[in-house]
Amino acid sequence: MLDINALDRILNQIFKDTLDALDRRKIQVYNVLENSRLEFARLTEELTRVKKELLEVRAQVDDLSYKGKKATLRLMEIKKNFNKYTDEVIKNVYDHTYNLQLEIFKLGEKEKALEQQCAQIEKSLQQFRETVARAEKIIAQVGVVYSFLGSGLNDLSSKIGEYRQAQHLALSIIKAQEEERKRLAREIHDSPAQSMANIVMRAEYCLKLLDLDPAKVREELVALQELVRMSLMDVRKIIFDLRPMVLDDLGLVPAIKRYLSDCRLQNEHPIEFLFFGQPRRLDTSVEVALFRIVQEAVTNIRKHAQANNALVKVEVLENKINIHIKDDGLGFEQDKVMVERSAEGYGLVGIRERVQLLKGEMSITSSPGNGTALCVSVPTDY
Repeated sequence: MLDINALDRILNQIFKDTLDALDRRKIQVYNVLENSRLEFARLTEELTRVKKELLEVRAQVDDLSYKGKKATLRLMEIKKNFNKYTDEVIKNVYDHTYNLQLEIFKLGEKEKALEQQCAQIEKSLQQFRETVARAEKIIAQVGVVYSFLGSGLNDLSSKIGEYRQAQHLALSIIKAQEEERKRLAREIHDSPAQSMANIVMRAEYCLKLLDLDPAKVREELVALQELVRMSLMDVRKIIFDLRPMVLDDLGLVPAIKRYLSDCRLQNEHPIEFLFFGQPRRLDTSVEVALFRIVQEAVTNIRKHAQANNALVKVEVLENKINIHIKDDGLGFEQDKVMVERSAEGYGLVGIRERVQLLKGEMSITSSPGNGTALCVSVPTDY
């Protein structure tokens, strides 16, 4: 009969083998994802080139069609007055008209081929777009499983009771981490990554212009400079969302004030901010948790409440800090939402868990059509 230590070693080995297999699959999917992105970028550039060539061909067809009509009218005139022209003139007009028609036919065939090529490239781009989306989803799912399984490698048997008691909290934390990673990956992909790809293409275009049209290089460099500046702004915004530097440098109240100054409701109204008390620094973990509570609550208002007005009030007292967040939005059925899992959709679970970790208190007042009021009180005398 195996003892608990032997079982522990077996379970740990099973976990390790499973994690290794997941890691290998994750690397494979990541390679597929990167290759798909590279091919997507190449096809996008190819589509731009083909469309440009197609426009040039169509312009040539229009020009030759106009010349062809003139040549046809000239030929009709000669036929009506055949005896007035020499054989050489007649032959030249016939040859010119024939050559124009032949060139128009060739360009028409080229135009059709380019249109088919555009359609094929666009179809391939859609397929690669779907492949990238599937690969990103798989990587996120594997990451969740990997994180969850990896937490059980150390002294699994002795931690089983703790894992069962903290299962909901652990899953919530993992889910929050993965959601944050997905959000960050999406923001980087949609803004800086796309901008960087565009910058690379514009830089390559500038290199080509050096030989073709040097005078236009300055104009392109100015546009490229503006693109880099916008990309830098996007990166700074992402950094602020991850960890506002003002939170570390100045503290909670300035960080909340700075965050709210960049927020707008659906009607573009600003969110009002009130502060009472003497500003003072708190423990770093407390400041971060309270800032995230405000951030989550404001996000809920902007996403779900459809509010015209909102207020964030912070009170710093001697041994505690109070945060009141109110809006005049849609509200919700409080008993139903707080009991059902839909509370996660409003971000209330994350807020409640942070308050519990800080040994604080939280209350919510809401009803359909009457807005929502969230009150959080956290002790500061740790």
